[in-house]
Amino acid sequence: MTQFWGIPTNNLLAQLGTTSGGLSTLDAERRLKAHGLNMSRAKSQITPFSLLVNQLKSPLVLLLIFAMGLSFFLGETTDALIVLSVVLLSTLLGFFQEYRATNAVAKLLDIIKTRVIVLRDGANSEIPFEQVVPGDVVLLSAGGAIPADCVLLEEKDLFVDEATLTGESYPAEKHVGVLPENTPLARRTNMLFQGTHVVSGTAKAIVVQTGAQTLFGEISARLQLRPPETEFERGIRIFGDMLIKITLILVMALFAINVFFAKPVVDSFLFALALAVGLTPELLPAIVSITLANGAQRMAKKKVIVKRLAAIENFGSMNVLCSDKTGTLTEGMVKLAGAIDVNGNTSEQVMRLAYLNASFESGFVNPIDTAIRELKQFEADRALYKKIDEVPYDFIRKRLSIVAEKDSQHTMITKGAVPQVLPVCSEARSNGGRLIALDSIREQLDQLYQRYSHQGFRVLAVATRDVTGDPLINKEDEHDLTLEGFLLLEDPIKAGIANTLRELKKLGVSLKIITGDNQHVAESVSARVGLSSPNLLTGPELQHLSDEALRQRVNSVDVFAEVEPNQKERILLALRKTGNVVGYMGDGINDASALHAADVGISVASAVDVAKEAADIVLLEHDLNVLVQGVRDGRVTFANTLKYMFTTTSANFGNMFSMAGASLFLPFLPLLPKQILLNNFLSDLPSMTIATDSVDHELVDQPRKWDIVFIRNFMIVFGLVSSIFDYLTFGVLLFYMRANAAEFQTGWFIESLMTELFITIVVRTRRPFFQSKPSAILATSVLVVAGTTIFLPYTALGALFGFVPLPLGFMALLLAITLLYLLASELAKKWFYARYRN
Repeated sequence: MTQFWGIPTNNLLAQLGTTSGGLSTLDAERRLKAHGLNMSRAKSQITPFSLLVNQLKSPLVLLLIFAMGLSFFLGETTDALIVLSVVLLSTLLGFFQEYRATNAVAKLLDIIKTRVIVLRDGANSEIPFEQVVPGDVVLLSAGGAIPADCVLLEEKDLFVDEATLTGESYPAEKHVGVLPENTPLARRTNMLFQGTHVVSGTAKAIVVQTGAQTLFGEISARLQLRPPETEFERGIRIFGDMLIKITLILVMALFAINVFFAKPVVDSFLFALALAVGLTPELLPAIVSITLANGAQRMAKKKVIVKRLAAIENFGSMNVLCSDKTGTLTEGMVKLAGAIDVNGNTSEQVMRLAYLNASFESGFVNPIDTAIRELKQFEADRALYKKIDEVPYDFIRKRLSIVAEKDSQHTMITKGAVPQVLPVCSEARSNGGRLIALDSIREQLDQLYQRYSHQGFRVLAVATRDVTGDPLINKEDEHDLTLEGFLLLEDPIKAGIANTLRELKKLGVSLKIITGDNQHVAESVSARVGLSSPNLLTGPELQHLSDEALRQRVNSVDVFAEVEPNQKERILLALRKTGNVVGYMGDGINDASALHAADVGISVASAVDVAKEAADIVLLEHDLNVLVQGVRDGRVTFANTLKYMFTTTSANFGNMFSMAGASLFLPFLPLLPKQILLNNFLSDLPSMTIATDSVDHELVDQPRKWDIVFIRNFMIVFGLVSSIFDYLTFGVLLFYMRANAAEFQTGWFIESLMTELFITIVVRTRRPFFQSKPSAILATSVLVVAGTTIFLPYTALGALFGFVPLPLGFMALLLAITLLYLLASELAKKWFYARYRN
């Protein structure tokens, strides 16, 4: 990485070919073409070519293509062309569907794309992170993610969270200046790095490295960083591995046995390969992508944007939702209800001091200071003061201090949480301005604090100290303050929130409130939203609990109050370790680690950049009603994904096993390789429409997890039922109808494909299939492919695949066997779900 921190600002601007007013639009476009998008390798784009390669990279498909080349060489041109055409059609079908799904998701992600303000043509311009280029001058403020590696040009009270790079939990203070070239990472106080975010203050900086050239990009490439595997992704991988192992063992054994019985080697090899392709759910990645993308689009219509598709499963199986009360249970619009002195009397002076503190504050935008700044009657007073210095708010001190000058007198005004301000006060201002020792009225102050907290008010303390003669302050100067009084803030409860919480409970999702507010405020809010007699645990109590003790208690706690930001992650991990699937809803600077720790991180479009970046799912509205709809849609998506698994592991898997067994005693192949591949292709067509299918309400009403054992048992039971009817079909074709090789293959093709098609209608629901209506497009696709299957042997195309027309009696018997199979599958389904609960 090129070292820029040792170059003076003016030289740096010249070296990067820019000015303090930024780049021109034309120059920025040229640089974007030269340097590429500002993305680390871990976030590289998916191209049409890479999707096409993914469809072809299956070893079985590659072997099949090799075998086609061998067939060409041996002169079997027609069959080779037919098989190759079917393989290419399957590949293009998967590619087209997955490409369309990928594009749909990309359009959704554009809605919540993180943006940054840069100077272009001398004016502020908001652009996506990906379009930032070297030489751009960026403007940063609290909560904003740093888009690239930058050198500071200007800063004011700038603190940056660099935990992703250094592991340091405390924000690093940043300053403009030139540093020696050998300055270690932890001491590069004039540089900002991609992957970090601003905690407080403001800055102007120039971009020096983007994309893979950033420090974060280099680390990502070196460590091959990728998001942690979700339970759903792990389940898909295990499922695929299981099928591949079974397939390889079966195919190798089958090929060896066929050769042993002196059947043609090439035919036996092609048959084994085609059977392997039939056994392998090669469209599984495409089906999963299509189903998840379709679910993401459906959720977007309900104002829920999915950033990471695999998170949909976690969203659907979520049974615990953790959230702050502000903006979730409450309106999120803080209102100043009043100000009182230490005796409980209304105080205009306390309100004036609070206004000065809030109006001079330059850190991150927050609803409390926004509400205080609405006190326009104090604007004239503010004009008499000049801001000298500031110690920004942080989540450890929970205080904000500014120094204001008037008539050569410097006053430090501190505002913050009562438990954090009172310890740094030594006296209080009583009636008439008289100063008294704080300890003499501590009990009185505690009573005031508890009284208003019980009423649901958030109470902040306001204190002052004369710092004339030494007006430049830091955190250590917050001592020996004079308590002036208290601010009373309220955040009204959202209308209908109690009904929403009841809906969540019906869906099997319990809400746990995690708030920094004191326990009295938390209890008041809980009561007003319908959580009667909540079990409450405070941050100080939590601090004294071991991890094991916390795991013992965490499920029974409804409200966590007075919680420090670093305790949120500990609560979430304890919930997860007790078997819960945990969601966390956060929108603040201090929520990033909790969003990462949760099974599914949920944020809102109005959240700070770092929260949106950390989240898996972003709500376009800060409303639990939106979340309720999102949970339902997440469960619909998960249920539809499983339907393809069930279809693949029932008739399809049973048919292929039956075919493998039949090949051992038949004097001919039960199906030709090209017929197996056509069967596989046609049966996959309806599967592409499963994403649009309706889902029974009982599969949505409760959270469900991925269960590989359940799917394995399903495969065994329904595969066995399928095989029983397969061998019944073999018997009817051989001993009753006296079918020759071509008739047997035609009849077996029709019966096996019909059972694969109609089993989709059976296994898509846990109810009797006639009580659950499939989507119109799924039902139509099944009927169209079924009709094609019946009429195919009577066409010229059917002759190319080796099919022959069957007598009507043959066809009637095959359809009767299919009907019996469906009835048996219904009975097996009833028995299976009574025995195996999921």
